[in-house]
Amino acid sequence: MALTSTTITSWKLQEIVAHSSNVSSLVLGKSSGRLLATGGEDCRVNIWAVSKPNCIMSLTGHTSPVESIQFNSSEERVVAGSQSGSLRLWDLEAAKILRTLMGHKASICSLDFHPMGEYLASGSVDSSIKLWDVRRKGCVFRYKGHTQAVCCLAFSPDGKWLASASDDSTVKLWDLIAGKMITEFTSHTSAVNVVQFHPNEYLLASGSADRTVKLWDLEKFNMIGSSEGETGVVRCILFNPDGSCLYSGSENTLRVFGWEPDRCFDVLHVGWGKVSDLAISNNQMIAVSYSQNNVSWYVVDLNQVKKSGSVIQGLIEDKPIPAPTSAMGATLRRNYERPTTSCTRQEMKQSSEADRRSPEGERRSPSSEDEKEDRESSAEITNPEDYKEIFQPHSVISRTPPKRTEPFPAPLEHSFSESVLEKPGPAVKIVTPAGQLKGLITSSTPVQRVEPTVIAPVGLIAGDFLSVTLSGTGVMGDDEALAQIRKGHDTMCVMLTSRYKNLDTVRFVWASGDVKTSLDSAVSMNDLSIVVDILNIINLKPSLWKLDLCTSILPQIEELLQSKYESYVQTGCMSLKLILKRFWPLISDTLTAPPSVGVDITREGRHQKCKACYKQLKNLSNVVKNRAEQVGRHGSTFKELQLLMAPLDY
Repeated sequence: MALTSTTITSWKLQEIVAHSSNVSSLVLGKSSGRLLATGGEDCRVNIWAVSKPNCIMSLTGHTSPVESIQFNSSEERVVAGSQSGSLRLWDLEAAKILRTLMGHKASICSLDFHPMGEYLASGSVDSSIKLWDVRRKGCVFRYKGHTQAVCCLAFSPDGKWLASASDDSTVKLWDLIAGKMITEFTSHTSAVNVVQFHPNEYLLASGSADRTVKLWDLEKFNMIGSSEGETGVVRCILFNPDGSCLYSGSENTLRVFGWEPDRCFDVLHVGWGKVSDLAISNNQMIAVSYSQNNVSWYVVDLNQVKKSGSVIQGLIEDKPIPAPTSAMGATLRRNYERPTTSCTRQEMKQSSEADRRSPEGERRSPSSEDEKEDRESSAEITNPEDYKEIFQPHSVISRTPPKRTEPFPAPLEHSFSESVLEKPGPAVKIVTPAGQLKGLITSSTPVQRVEPTVIAPVGLIAGDFLSVTLSGTGVMGDDEALAQIRKGHDTMCVMLTSRYKNLDTVRFVWASGDVKTSLDSAVSMNDLSIVVDILNIINLKPSLWKLDLCTSILPQIEELLQSKYESYVQTGCMSLKLILKRFWPLISDTLTAPPSVGVDITREGRHQKCKACYKQLKNLSNVVKNRAEQVGRHGSTFKELQLLMAPLDY
């Protein structure tokens, strides 16, 4: 199998099923670039570690879809706004709900934490903006001025200003201390999706559905730059941490801009679809997008991206760059002064006191309804190991230096034609030898592959192939060790070769587009690792599931749930959950329906399949019940399955 290897600039890191229903919002932690929060139509907020397949924590309490979500600067707290207009604030380190705020009359579509952390702002579909004191559970000010939904909010680095972007095509700047609008920017011709402050200078950037990115001078309050090269709606923007350039994300494209004069340094075509958020860590850009209930991570190596130099011809007019008039350059502007925490708190307190006398200000005391909402909210830790690693309490004294996050290794771009399942039409997901889903095969988004290190594939334990017999001295000699290594190596090679042939056979069947036959061929091989690989693909595409598949796979799921391999159990649980949610109503209705009049072959066939599925599900319910009583990382998953299977007993 020939591989042509070259270093690449961008690649898909991973794709996960984030919720049981459609994902409605998500956000990356900007400080670390390693934490993700997702909100779904299932009314849950799930917390993820980037590149990890399992959810760390699931936050409940909302009773309507989660429409917006945001981390604070330390990534220890997360706030989520719902379609019903309520806000919930969680402490991730303590794994508990802190506040429930009932304020807006319509869906909350934008949120941001004040840099000092004790205030947050929320924007609603009803065009209102509210400033909240999270310590006292009260709204301290309400800002009016927009005429349509407020799409994005951003506090300035010094915490004195708030920028808002709206569907009414305007960007407004608000003075938090004075409690009034400072200025309004009206150059966009369509909805403004995103705003962000420069990390140091008095500069504001905005991205719009009019396919432009504009930059605004916050000293003179005028536009000083505008990009005209976007090929689609600007969905997210991000300044480089040193403020040297601006990144903009639109559908499948990343652009790098400079200003004064306007210029485009680089353009990258990344297959991330409708990208939703960006973060930077270890000189890598982490991007995230979602579609239905799937979330995908992408990585862009910024070492290979141009962030200065000449203009990309044909995108923006190549204007000569004027010579600077001083050592610092011609466009030097004032930097933010970051006040002390106590100073900012005092100023905000004065504003809060003033708003009580303002007709626009609103305050409310905590009510019994809020307290009830708090009690009904919960934070369920679903992955204790990752939770402990990421949210280690700061009160605990660390005896060793904290771990540094390492850059994600870049894969090598090569042809997969002989090593993956291929299917005509849209790209299909593949499974590595470790049984973990890694991405989609597309021409522009290479898939992360396993680096050439010695690992044991799923279904094999290296120790099973090595003898524990030692020489008479109690220490294995060199010759004996080499012999044992060679023996185990040969056996493992035989196993891997057999597995490769089996996968190649399944790939051939899969190419015909018949998922049922592909799965049946995998089952007939009596190799659970092949079944796991196929299920890892099908689980991420619920539309591929049919009643026929259930009858074939339910007996295999029983084996997977009782396996000693964690990845097998995880895959089996996911498959069983999908079957119960998608097919139990059909099975129940079919079996309880009165007999039909006359001969209906289709109905009879469906009835037989439903009867077989019901019998197999009854067998599985005993396995699930036993596993739900055990303590372990999968205990909560089996408890959830037990609840889903409760109707089987009636």
